[in-house]
Amino acid sequence: MANIIKDQAEILQKLNISQLNRMQEEAIATIHKNDNIILLSPTGTGKTLAFCLPLLKTLDPEVKEVQALILVPSRELAIQIEQVIRSMGSGYKVNAVYGGRPMSKDKIELKHVPAILIGTPGRVSDHFANERFSKDFIKTLILDEFDKSLEVGFEYEMRGIINQLSALSKRILTSATQGVEIPDFVGLRKPNTVNYLKATTSKLAIKTVISPAKNKLNTLLHLLNHLGNQQGIIFCNLKDTINSVSAFLESKNIRHGCFSGGMEQKDRERSLIKFRNGTNQLLIATDLAARGIDVPEMNYIIHYQLPLAVEEFTHRNGRTARVSAEGTAYVLKWKDESLPDFIKNVEVQNISKQAEREAPYWETLFVSGGRKDKISKGDIAGLFIKQGKLSREELGDIELKQDCAFVAVPLVKADELVENLNNTRLKKKKVRITVL
Repeated sequence: MANIIKDQAEILQKLNISQLNRMQEEAIATIHKNDNIILLSPTGTGKTLAFCLPLLKTLDPEVKEVQALILVPSRELAIQIEQVIRSMGSGYKVNAVYGGRPMSKDKIELKHVPAILIGTPGRVSDHFANERFSKDFIKTLILDEFDKSLEVGFEYEMRGIINQLSALSKRILTSATQGVEIPDFVGLRKPNTVNYLKATTSKLAIKTVISPAKNKLNTLLHLLNHLGNQQGIIFCNLKDTINSVSAFLESKNIRHGCFSGGMEQKDRERSLIKFRNGTNQLLIATDLAARGIDVPEMNYIIHYQLPLAVEEFTHRNGRTARVSAEGTAYVLKWKDESLPDFIKNVEVQNISKQAEREAPYWETLFVSGGRKDKISKGDIAGLFIKQGKLSREELGDIELKQDCAFVAVPLVKADELVENLNNTRLKKKKVRITVL
């Protein structure tokens, strides 16, 4: 297996990370020395890197089978971890498998067996049942966001998977919340716990916004206008609520994306891409977006509907004020609505001052070629700068996928770029370029 990087300093240099934080250093040392580990740390503190770095040390480059299994509760978390490990450039093959994507894609990728397999319980269970690879070499099991993946709905599949891992010698469980009972079938014996849940001083401010009417849409609009052009997530409990909030914002010409379990996987991914690159500054989402998705640091989140439990409240709030940054969680409540016990002593925010909402700057273009066509980010940048005549400052984020790419460009130039670049050649492939 060529090009295997074993030096941690080399990986950090590749990731442009000058220094690990205290939690990461302690977690790495603990994982190296112990076989049963619980890692507790707030969202956004770098838990993925904290378990991936020591994980690479456990892999044998001579073994051509799956050696590590990472089980996650959502597709987005699977994709995010896969991207982190790939960006480390270790030389070890990694694949993510999850419901909502064609099984045929999984089968093709698993023909060349990865050293690290990431997956949701249902899809991993399916691959186990159909014996698409050997389970005899899986020595490390990681349960990321274990508080979610060990919930009752997943228990049957999780038990079935773990009971088949006869060679298992190392177990790592991570979470951003505490107090979850770990079932016996996980096999965790006298775990060493690395707990940074209270060690990190949060700069999160929690404020209430009072709606005079039971229908809170107009108050939401006033709050958004008060906040101006800042990126944030509006959390709802129900998909139907997302639809009504979305229709309302659309009627007010406020650009946004939606994100919920009821959406097709492709639409969810594209919604996140447009949120990441700034095309949409707002994301209306269920609690699915409260954890395990790759989105930028943001100044605020809004609880449009009150969370049902303290865990949801914690994870939603974890999307802002991450690590050492400041952020605000706005709790939007009807004047006669009671707050749950876990939301206490919060000041009321005055939103009478309204800011000017600027016109959106970015638009996202779809490019019908990707990694499998030997196309790189540099190739795409060259096309848009040379033939598209964009300056480097006008070229936004480029997200390169296996069979396509997404490029952020100035909204005012999007149609002209499509007209000039559609059906041009990129490497050896003729690509379609359209507005997403």
